[in-house]
Amino acid sequence: MIKSNRNDRGISLIEVLISIFLTSIGILSLLSLQPSAWNLSMKSDFLGRAGSILHSELEANEILLMNPNYPNPCSANNPITVTKTVNPSGQGTAQAGDLTFTVQTGIQDNLNSTWSVRVRVTWQGNNTGISETRVITPQEPFRF
Repeated sequence: MIKSNRNDRGISLIEVLISIFLTSIGILSLLSLQPSAWNLSMKSDFLGRAGSILHSELEANEILLMNPNYPNPCSANNPITVTKTVNPSGQGTAQAGDLTFTVQTGIQDNLNSTWSVRVRVTWQGNNTGISETRVITPQEPFRF
């Protein structure tokens, strides 16, 4: 019998090339998901900031209108609409990284001692934005 002197231990060059090829395909597929992840993260950030601004604006109007001493700000035929710009930093001018939000507030008298307050927040690139409407009634404990 003839003994073979072949050494079958280790990895061949073809196996190394196949593993590099498969690893590169996996890395490239992960990199292709990166732009959509950044875009989704940016949209989520804008929506969160807009939600915070919307809540603050609704709360401020609700506190005023719940006070029975507060004069009626509008009539049924003449609702009030106020549009202002807000920076998430809370500063008067936009700071680095700020995106300006447009806040549109509408107050309408429902003629039954209640008001409807509708707040809509939009930002650059999203003209639909988010909005919410609340019906507010004056309440005696809020008299000041």
